[in-house]
Amino acid sequence: MAPLSLQSTQKMVSGYEIPIVGFGVYQTPPDITEKVTIKALETGYRHIDSAKYYANEAECANAIRKSGIDRSKVFYTTKVPATHMSYEKAKEAIEASIRDAAGLDYIDLVLLHAPYGGKEGRLGAWRALVEAQKAGKIRSIGVSNYGIHHLEELEAYINSGVGGQISVGQYEIHPWCAREDIAGWLKKRNVVVEAYSPLVQATRMGEPSLQSLAKKHSKTPAQILIRWSLQKGYVPLPKSVTDSRIIENTQVFDFELSPEDMKNLQTNAYEPVCWDPARDSRL
Repeated sequence: MAPLSLQSTQKMVSGYEIPIVGFGVYQTPPDITEKVTIKALETGYRHIDSAKYYANEAECANAIRKSGIDRSKVFYTTKVPATHMSYEKAKEAIEASIRDAAGLDYIDLVLLHAPYGGKEGRLGAWRALVEAQKAGKIRSIGVSNYGIHHLEELEAYINSGVGGQISVGQYEIHPWCAREDIAGWLKKRNVVVEAYSPLVQATRMGEPSLQSLAKKHSKTPAQILIRWSLQKGYVPLPKSVTDSRIIENTQVFDFELSPEDMKNLQTNAYEPVCWDPARDSRL
């Protein structure tokens, strides 16, 4: 594969570029979000992934402004919360996110955080995203935690005339929750696949296969997992509030996992560490 760097990007169907590694701020307390996000930007990250549900959007926006980095060089994502999955509520959430991002001029990517609200609510929320995109308030739109049946429902709605394009699909993805079926559906349509909790929330660092590869490549288990995600073609979103690990998580471009290494990380397990609306049969 072509050499990658922290500045490398993937092109979305919207025409915009998305940096191939993002800095996640899920469960990062608002009072330290600005500080750690500034540290991430100083380290070289150019992609920040937040959400209305995380309650730290304003702090992320403050960090981007205070970084001194040209706005066009930083990619900022937020999400419409599961509690706002209808046309009117999604419009409210989008406007609130835009207010919290005051000074950024636009939001690069807004995702529907989860497929709640029933069919009418899901489709209404998508229509609100499309309208905000057409108004220039947001540049690209997508979904998170959608199962294939949700994706096909949305695809049919898009094709019926409402418009919009799914630029990104974001999911918990790692060797113990690989989601090859969903990733395949998305890739077939040139949708960028983002991987949240790519470090499995540090619950698998002692796995023998991971330890063996870390030793082989003189890397940490976390670096092996980020590299795995990159070589699968995904955009990993590692999260940390520790300066040394924020830096460490970027040091993944000076080695490559072999096909055998990648095979050794294939578990065929389904063991997510987060919620999983994509497989919730009630939705």
